[in-house]
Amino acid sequence: MGETLRKACPCLEVLWQRIFGSKNISDGVDAEDPQRVSSPTPQPSPPQPSPPPPPPGDKPVESGSIYMALWSFESRHQDELSFQEGDLFSVISRAGDWWTARRIDRNGRVLATGIVPSNYLARGESVDAQPWFFGEMNRFEAQSHLLRPENKEGAFLIRISEKDNVGYVLSVKSDSRVKHFKIMHQESVYFVELNQNFTSLIDLVEHYSTHRLSTTNSLGEPCKRTRPQLLDLSHSTVDEWELPKEEFTLEERLGSGHFAEVYRGRWKNQISVAIKIIKTDSELNHSEFQKEVQILKSLRHRHLISLFAVCMSSSPYYIITEFMEKGSLLTFLRSPEGEHLELPSLIDMAAQVADGMSYLEERNSIHRDLAARNVLVGENCICKVADFGLARVIKEPFYITADKKIPYKWSAPEAISHGKFSNKSDVWSFGILLFEIITYGSVPYPGGNLEVYQQVTKGYRMPAPPKCPDFLHEIMLKCWSAEPADRPDFKVLKCKLESSYELE
Repeated sequence: MGETLRKACPCLEVLWQRIFGSKNISDGVDAEDPQRVSSPTPQPSPPQPSPPPPPPGDKPVESGSIYMALWSFESRHQDELSFQEGDLFSVISRAGDWWTARRIDRNGRVLATGIVPSNYLARGESVDAQPWFFGEMNRFEAQSHLLRPENKEGAFLIRISEKDNVGYVLSVKSDSRVKHFKIMHQESVYFVELNQNFTSLIDLVEHYSTHRLSTTNSLGEPCKRTRPQLLDLSHSTVDEWELPKEEFTLEERLGSGHFAEVYRGRWKNQISVAIKIIKTDSELNHSEFQKEVQILKSLRHRHLISLFAVCMSSSPYYIITEFMEKGSLLTFLRSPEGEHLELPSLIDMAAQVADGMSYLEERNSIHRDLAARNVLVGENCICKVADFGLARVIKEPFYITADKKIPYKWSAPEAISHGKFSNKSDVWSFGILLFEIITYGSVPYPGGNLEVYQQVTKGYRMPAPPKCPDFLHEIMLKCWSAEPADRPDFKVLKCKLESSYELE
C-alpha cells in the first residue's frame, strides 16, 4: 500500500520518510474512512455491505498527519494563515470548521503557524487529496461540474453518492453528456467491471486512464474543482457575530419587501455577502431577536443559507448572510437557464429543499414562510433555504406582503385560521413549492386569496399541472392533507423524491 502512496504523492516522499521512517503507510481509504457498497450482481456469501460513514467530528490530532491545501486562501484576520494550493500543514488542534496548524515545507520545517479553514485541507496521504476526488455529491451536481466548458472530453471525478447505500461513483464526461459508474467495494477490492479488481481508488483511476471503460473511452483530466463555501466570514466571527456596520459596504439592491430591503455587499472589501436591512426594527423585541440569531447561527447545513453576522449597534439593523449568485428559486425557474431544466433536475432541486427542511425539522425549527421566493440558488443548481426562523421575530404573526395581504396560497389552513405554525404547516407550504418548481415558477391556484382559502377549507386541491408525473402530484396531495398529522415528515419527503427516479 505504501507503494501506492508514493505513486500518488511523490512530492511527499522525503517528508513521509522523516515522519514514518520505513514503516508502511495506509492510503487512508480504509484506515481513515472505511466505506462499502452493495454488489450489483448476486455473489456467493458476499460480505455484509455498509454505507460510507458520516464525516468525523472534532477529534485528537493523529500523530504524523500531514495535510495538503486543495485551494489557495487569503487570510481575513491577523491570526489566520494565507496559503497556496499544494501547501503542506501539520495540524495542531481541531475546533469546528477552523483548525490551528503549522505550514511546513517538504522537509518538515515550520514556516508559519495560524488558523486555517478545515474544508480547504485534505489528508496528504489519503484519497481526499486527489484532484479527482470530490467527496459527497449527487449526480446533478457532478453533471453541472463536468459539463462546464473548461472540462474536456473524458474529464472525470469520483464522488460519494448522497443516496444511501450507493457509495463511490465514477462520473465521466462523454459525448457532451455525463455517464455514472458505480464503484463496488468489497473487502479490500474496488471494481467497476467484474474482471478488473484494484486495491485502491488510485490504482483504479490509473488503470482507466490508459484503458477504456465498458461504454466510454479512457479517463482524461480530472474535473476542475470549485472552491468550497466557507460557513463563516472568518474564524473570529464564529462566536463574535455582532459586527459594526462600518465593516460592510452596500452595493446594488437585490430586492425590497414590506419588512426589509436586501443588498449585495462586501465585508471588509473582501467577501461578497447579502445584507438584509430591517425596516421595522423599532417594533422588534430586541432580546428575543438576539436569542433567535444565536440559535440560527448554530444551524449549519449545506442546503440552508449561512447566517454570518448581525449589526445591531444602531438603527436600522443589518442581517448578514452568504450571497447566492443566481438569486431566488422563483426568479431562477422563470429565467432562460431555469426554463431549460429537465424533470430529474427539477426533482433534485426539490429534494435539496426537503433535505434542508428535514434538518430544521430535526431541530424543532419552523420556517413559517417556505416558498420558491425564499429559496436561493447558487452554482451547480445548489438550493439553500433562506429566511427561516427570523420570520417569527422580524415579521408579524403572519407574513404580510407589500400589499398587506397574507400569502393564503402558501399557508396551511390552520396557520391562517388559528395562527398555528408547525413543521406540518411547513410541509403544506412545501407542497405548494413543488407546484412552483414543476411549473417553472407559475403562481399557484386560480382566483383571489380569500376565494382560494374558502375553497381549500372545503376540500379543493390543485390538479396535476401539465407534464407533472403522477408520483409528484401524489406527494403534493399528501402535503395538503387536511389533518396536519396526516402530512409526511420532511425526512420522508426527501427519501420519496430521491427514490422516485433512478438516482445512480
